[in-house]
Amino acid sequence: MKFAIVRFGGSNCDLDVHHILNDVVGVSTDLVWYKDSIEDYDGVVIPGGFSYGDYLRAGAIAARTPIMNAISRLAEAGKPVLGICNGFQILVESGLLPGALRTNEYPKFCCRWVNLRVEKTDTAFTSKFRKGEIVRMPIAHKEGNFFADDATLRGMNSNREIAFRYVDSDGDAVPDSNPNGSVANTAGVVNTSGTVLGMMPHPERASEAVLGSDDGLRIFESMVEYADASRDISVSTPKSMVKVSPGLKLLFSHTPNYQNQSASYH
Repeated sequence: MKFAIVRFGGSNCDLDVHHILNDVVGVSTDLVWYKDSIEDYDGVVIPGGFSYGDYLRAGAIAARTPIMNAISRLAEAGKPVLGICNGFQILVESGLLPGALRTNEYPKFCCRWVNLRVEKTDTAFTSKFRKGEIVRMPIAHKEGNFFADDATLRGMNSNREIAFRYVDSDGDAVPDSNPNGSVANTAGVVNTSGTVLGMMPHPERASEAVLGSDDGLRIFESMVEYADASRDISVSTPKSMVKVSPGLKLLFSHTPNYQNQSASYH
């Protein structure tokens, strides 16, 4: 079994994720440049960082590279795809996950530990958790304010697409426990099939006890365990580009020249 960590210009948490997967979990893991193939891999992680300097919007440029179509096909084939921090932003921008990620409510870079409540355990990433369990992981971002309009949020709740919420030490999703203003205290989101997870907290920075928490390790262990079920699936890299994401439409749907803006991304 073999995993890929996809690197873009500006990725900077790739080596941390590689250490956890390769050295701690013990699964063969490669660092894969975004121009290369992911055809032979059993799972993919898009790590944190500042891909392409966060120009336009965080994740917007990386989301429009051809490898994202290959990642989409990999997820559709049942292989797990994890996006952490900037990786989450890339997944949203590419349309693989719902919603959008905006500048934090208090518009400053926020780096601290947070409490998370596990909302969903029947995914490729959360099978080793208990529903309602409180875990600790750090965040480090300026654009982690998850947004979804009312209709999108209703659909997400109906489909159980919220995997983690920011909570206090008692497990309550209150305003004071929300570090960035995310709607419904949303910290992590999955697709409807549970094969794609995007989250702003960094599980790789909470995967060894010496770091202050090893709660994040179970995300990687769950992911590797799940990948065994889809090892025989091959995914080719298509040449077509990813379409305009739902997140982009949410952000610009009320601007007068939205049609011109969105057309430029095709």
